[in-house]
Amino acid sequence: MASVEAAGQPRGRLHSRRLLIGVLIVVIFGAAATLFGWEIARWCRHIWETITTIPIGYLLAAIALITLQTTTTAYAWYAILRRAYAGVIWVQILACYAAAVALNFVLPANIGTLVMLLMFTTIIAAASFAGVLAGYVIQKVFYSAIGVAVYLYLFLNVTGSFSLQFGFIREHPVAAILLVAASAVLIYLVVRVLRSRIEHWWEEAKEGGQILTHPPDYLRGVLFPEVISWVAMLGVIAVFLAAYNIPVTFDVLMRVVAGNSVANMTSVTPGGAGVTQAFNVVSLKGVTSSSNATAYSVAQQLVTTAWSIIFAIVLLARAFGWSGGKDLVQQSYEEAREKRSEQSAARKAKRQARREARHGGPLSEEAEG
Repeated sequence: MASVEAAGQPRGRLHSRRLLIGVLIVVIFGAAATLFGWEIARWCRHIWETITTIPIGYLLAAIALITLQTTTTAYAWYAILRRAYAGVIWVQILACYAAAVALNFVLPANIGTLVMLLMFTTIIAAASFAGVLAGYVIQKVFYSAIGVAVYLYLFLNVTGSFSLQFGFIREHPVAAILLVAASAVLIYLVVRVLRSRIEHWWEEAKEGGQILTHPPDYLRGVLFPEVISWVAMLGVIAVFLAAYNIPVTFDVLMRVVAGNSVANMTSVTPGGAGVTQAFNVVSLKGVTSSSNATAYSVAQQLVTTAWSIIFAIVLLARAFGWSGGKDLVQQSYEEAREKRSEQSAARKAKRQARREARHGGPLSEEAEG
């Protein structure tokens, strides 16, 4: 009976902790909205007015594609982290990634992504920030490669697109060169000062990037889901373009994709709001009117933001709030301890083998001492 009670107490405390996490996420959304002047009631009315102007078929198709886009990218994260660490649970990774997507629509400068990385280090006991950051680099390989190709298409085909986002380079070339040079020197000096720590971080990063040593797993678990996610993103854009009677062609899709990506990368506003609309107007110049391009852009951003927030809250409640299953954090911690013990034993065995090789035979415990 005592053992049953002892086992029950942590579960009660941990269940309360899950509820607390859910409450804190809601508080974060609310606080962020207040800090950045987001009037939720007014925003909800704007959402409703926008939704009522979009045919229900287009709206449902967009929601389905947004969900597919988020889920497949989250699965790529799951594959990366599962290969690197023990105790990785799918629903937790999906919830954390969905929360990051939602937060990036509320917070500026993609802060939601940093929150996600920190959440991963919290729910996966063995994960280090350097290891998770390495996973982030791996997760971005495909998107970076396809993004470069799309940027080139945009800059070569859309007049004025480069100047809209990077015109300051042309206007202030000396300042731009000084900025790049000073940044390079600063990075070099930081690396020199933190060399020993960087070597330690590199070891942790190699652990987080283990999936690259298994190409079939990378292709199947990371690249393939990300291709699906990217195609789903194209589908979302196509649905909203069609809803506003804008021609859906390869050229138009590439223009909008590149514009959205550059706006998101360079803007410090939540979700690239304002900048995204400006770039969409430039991207769709000659295809539709400026007012229709703005209406399309606003509708897509509003619906995507609203659904991403709803989806994230539901998943967070499922993963951390009202789940009746085993405690996922405790499970990952126990499995991580076992993994660490196995790695420690393996390293000890290797050191022993090297000592024996140097001395020409097995060493006794006294000799080792």
